[in-house]
Amino acid sequence: MSEMLPPPVWVNTTQSLKQMVDDLSAQPRVAVDTESNSLHAFREQVCLLQFSSLTNDYLVDPLALKDLSLLAPIFANPKIEKVFHAAEYDLICLRRDFGFSFANLFDTMQAARVLGYPAVGLDRLLGEKFDIKMDKRHQKANWAARPLSSEQIHYARLDTHYLFNLRDVLEQELREKERLEFALEDFYRACVADEQRQRHVSASWERFAGRKDLSLRELTVLSYLCKWRDREAEKLNRPPYKVVMDDVFVALAKNPPEQKVDLSAAGLSEKQIKLWGDQILSAIRHGSEAPLVERKQAERKNDAVLRRLEKLKAWRKSVGLEMKVESDIILPKPYLGALSENPPKSLEELRDLMKDTPSRVDKFGLQILKTLGVKHAN
Repeated sequence: MSEMLPPPVWVNTTQSLKQMVDDLSAQPRVAVDTESNSLHAFREQVCLLQFSSLTNDYLVDPLALKDLSLLAPIFANPKIEKVFHAAEYDLICLRRDFGFSFANLFDTMQAARVLGYPAVGLDRLLGEKFDIKMDKRHQKANWAARPLSSEQIHYARLDTHYLFNLRDVLEQELREKERLEFALEDFYRACVADEQRQRHVSASWERFAGRKDLSLRELTVLSYLCKWRDREAEKLNRPPYKVVMDDVFVALAKNPPEQKVDLSAAGLSEKQIKLWGDQILSAIRHGSEAPLVERKQAERKNDAVLRRLEKLKAWRKSVGLEMKVESDIILPKPYLGALSENPPKSLEELRDLMKDTPSRVDKFGLQILKTLGVKHAN
């Protein structure tokens, strides 16, 4: 498939947004993607939204349009199918930045995973199915920068332009393999994810807490270094790793220097030492004298739960190998934990516990019960 594409419609005014919404609201399906700036900012944000209808490709600039609430009814409308590729991250970003709710989506990456494709990137699938070449160099671009280059604009529009074609091909393959219901249930569960759940945000130093090679004193020094780095990164609006890399902090914590001249041995550049040497040394001194941090102990599951968990993992891996799919396609992770902690005693209880994926219960229910040791599960 090769064609000359007309320029996409750039949407950066309220009037052009309304015109786009009028078009999309009348469509049976809409292709969607987003671009964010996670590699270039302290707090990432959606910097571009791409939409395709049957006749137009649109690029929406949320940095110019402060109110995108006109899009909310489209995302929430069950009569309009939203086609994504790798929807999970896009949904997280769209919920976080704009508070959107979702109904009726089709995720071409998840569809490919349910089918057992070994490579499910959009570039690989479009290349295989339609001989479309995508330049993935722009994947890590700074999408908050304006103006966007012509190459970025072309790359962004390709993320949605061919999604309808890909969706239709994958749906047909899902039907042929009798796996369409698996995929549709996965799409539904992505839509109804608990949008009100507030995930616990750990302090940045806690990412190091599981390392056995770090003492509590070294972790305490790391905690003060991370606190300083977070403040500096926020002030500069850049990701923390672009201030000082993690491995440098580990080296500083293990062998705390006392003078600026010693900082380079840990991997700090001359520029970093000149800019922040005194502040880094101050953080190290505070961490060396402060009360020790505590490692959070992971909740220990009882032996019966762990045995059930391992049996379920082994079972789903075996079935996944037979069907040539990854094991979570057989039994998604949320059910793995729920079944091991609250094992059902009957098929009826299993149906209730897995009510959002009845097709998996129909296909694997008796096997799951047998794996859990339920008698008469046959």
